[in-house]
Amino acid sequence: MPTGAGQQSWSTLRRVLLHATTVAAPALVVLVLLLVVDAIAPLAAALAMAAVLAATAVVVWPYVLGVDRLRAAVEQLDRDGEAPNPDTGPSESLRQIWDSVRRMHGEKAAGRRAVEQRLRAEEAILAALPDPLLLLDAGRRIVRANAAAADLFTGSPVGRDLALAIRHPAVLAAADAVLAGEATRMVEFAQALPVQREFVARIMRLDLSRGMLDGVAALLSLHDVTAIKRAERMRADFVANASHELRTPLSTLVGFIETLQGPARDDAEARDRFLAIMHEQAHRMTRLVEDLLSLSRIEQDEHTPPAGRVELAELARAVVETMELKAKSRGGSIDLVAAAGLPAVQADADQIAQVLQNLIDNAIKYGRRGTPVAVTVQPSPAGALGTRAGVALAVADQGEGIPREHLARLTERFYRVDPARSRAMGGTGLGLAIVKHIVARHRGRLDIDSEVGRGSVFTIHLPVAGDAARVSRNGNASVI
Repeated sequence: MPTGAGQQSWSTLRRVLLHATTVAAPALVVLVLLLVVDAIAPLAAALAMAAVLAATAVVVWPYVLGVDRLRAAVEQLDRDGEAPNPDTGPSESLRQIWDSVRRMHGEKAAGRRAVEQRLRAEEAILAALPDPLLLLDAGRRIVRANAAAADLFTGSPVGRDLALAIRHPAVLAAADAVLAGEATRMVEFAQALPVQREFVARIMRLDLSRGMLDGVAALLSLHDVTAIKRAERMRADFVANASHELRTPLSTLVGFIETLQGPARDDAEARDRFLAIMHEQAHRMTRLVEDLLSLSRIEQDEHTPPAGRVELAELARAVVETMELKAKSRGGSIDLVAAAGLPAVQADADQIAQVLQNLIDNAIKYGRRGTPVAVTVQPSPAGALGTRAGVALAVADQGEGIPREHLARLTERFYRVDPARSRAMGGTGLGLAIVKHIVARHRGRLDIDSEVGRGSVFTIHLPVAGDAARVSRNGNASVI
């Protein structure tokens, strides 16, 4: 059986014979009729038919070859994007067909390139937008998402139902309404993990008649309003907290000033005593305002994880050195124990130093006079931060301890186990609240363990720098 080039030649020959027979059909019919009426001898009729077929085949052959070459050139043009001009034989029509095919292919290729360029530009614009964007089909399935959305939802949500990405009934109901025919809807909602964030979701219906890519029917955009909402709450909280906490020292200052202006105007002993108290109250107000402003700044950035790398043992040594004088003033010391070979943590060095200063300061103030403060840096135990590796920083005192019923509220603003003692020690009631929010920003964990009569241990767990990608997306802060 012929193969390869032989098969192609045999196929060409068959088509030549077929076309030749078709073209010579009228002449062959006439010869058959003449044979039937005995107008021509059978041998002469057979010879005449053979001659007609042969002559017609000779004429048809170059045209069939031209069609074959044209078809091969079209296939190559479609496959490779270019092809040499085929030899179409004597047929002008085949040459015109080739010219038309080549021109149409060029126009199609130009159109395809223009579409690809537009799609690349749109993809670049979509990826560069800072707000998360999701494109939905008529079945509420996510068909496109930009980089911001992939970061927000821990990987690309494409191919999933919207309910698997945003588990909020109001957002899903708004999406269903828009897909059912409404033009647009806006919904405010909150996302609790990895930290509390607030968004405004805008769902807009797209015109299906324009043949949107991938069956896109609606656009959902998410605008992060966490900073705006927190700023509003911070202003309200600042006014409420400041007015409450500043009322007592301000009343004290006003009372002493009126006394010094009146009955104690010429009493030197009372003036010196009152001025000392006024100085102490003024410093208390200064510390309170500084802590409130610090807490506001921390909360403002809490939804954005830090990007720095910190050697926790080195940072602890530096902070301990600055706090040693204060410990010695109460007859105590600060003992630092740091494990060797600890990995760097993903952290903001200034904020972690502030955490350590607050914890050591509390340990010095509330520990028994003359007792040491123990600072320990070591690897976090397995499971402390879920699947992530971490480094633990612990500060332990030998104080009176904290009753268990108070532990859950220690990190609330202005919450004090013993308000009178806290104020006497110069505390503002904000130190542990600052610690909590800094640890939450770092996607870490704060553990508090205390036993009445023996002391307290405050431990923070921070994720190592090698887990940075998972920290920014999967972090689940566990803070008391």
